[in-house]
Amino acid sequence: MKTTHVLIVEDELLIAKGLKRKLERLGYSVPRIVSSGEATIHAVEELYPNLDIILMDIVIRGDLDGINTAFLLREKFDIPIIYLTAYTDEDTLARAEETGSYGYLLKPFKEREIHATIKLALKNHQKALALQNSLIQIKANQQEKEQYLSTTYHDLRNPLTTIQMSAFLLEKRTDKLTPEKITQHFKRIQNSVDQMNQLLEDLLILQKVEAGNLFFESSPLPLIPYFEKIIDEFRELSSENHSLSFHSDCSNCVTHINQKLLDHIVKNLLYNAIKYSPQGGRIAITLDCNREEIWFNIQDQGIGISPDYQEKLFQPFVRAANVGTIQGTGLGLSIVKRAVDLQGGRIKVESKVNCGTCFTITLPQILVPSC
Repeated sequence: MKTTHVLIVEDELLIAKGLKRKLERLGYSVPRIVSSGEATIHAVEELYPNLDIILMDIVIRGDLDGINTAFLLREKFDIPIIYLTAYTDEDTLARAEETGSYGYLLKPFKEREIHATIKLALKNHQKALALQNSLIQIKANQQEKEQYLSTTYHDLRNPLTTIQMSAFLLEKRTDKLTPEKITQHFKRIQNSVDQMNQLLEDLLILQKVEAGNLFFESSPLPLIPYFEKIIDEFRELSSENHSLSFHSDCSNCVTHINQKLLDHIVKNLLYNAIKYSPQGGRIAITLDCNREEIWFNIQDQGIGISPDYQEKLFQPFVRAANVGTIQGTGLGLSIVKRAVDLQGGRIKVESKVNCGTCFTITLPQILVPSC
């Protein structure tokens, strides 16, 4: 059990020593006794963070009384303070309450009251810290949601502008457009609609994950046919400059897994591998497994990820500076990370600018694979 460390601030030495003996009999540690406000501040600076609570006499030596000292301490340290006093006048109590005191001990001190007051103060302080952390988290979540709304507005406005301009040209200037230009504008409209649909789908998935509503039943899944089917689908989406290969050292590997979560991982990573390899190149997918885990790599020869961006790789709506005009929502990798976490897995990335990127996903086995 952790020992509670108590600083005593009392200018009457006999009273301070008597209080120290009582505290030590109760199992507390008293690293120091001080008698002035200035000495209290110095002691806290030296002992913090190995200091849990302060017992502070209101009337002490020096220019600072106990209440003024508490005000100064509260600006720099988050340590609960219990006041020691022989007086209970209303003005003094009102001043003390403004410092956020965690209680009072009236002289002469009784061990039962000391113990109960300290325990209650520490408990209330933990509650206050938890509430403070909750408020910080709420504020951070609110700022994140505001960022979501701002970025979503921007990402939706761009394709809407494209649709609006192409529709205007098709409506007002059809007679001046060649068949090729008309087809080009229709493709621009379709691409913009696809982009908007992808953004809205990503936002919906992200919202479900953060709300804890993205759960699926696991079921047996033969992994090699699963990967071969997805890779065939992506071969149709990739350009002739891309070469997709698949290799597995497993034989007839079957595992229990959430296929929809696995879809989010594999499809997002393959989509990114193709998209961020605009010049083409080889995209290699490898699969392996043992009795405890399955793991797979997706490696491309694309633009790579800069070191400064790798630190915030999985944050939503964040895109690397080197993506240029390559369109994207900045949500794909955030969804991948959440899908991996939901399954108790791990994700690792190795990348070098202009040399490519390799993502390694490791997921726990639920059934022993037959490999």
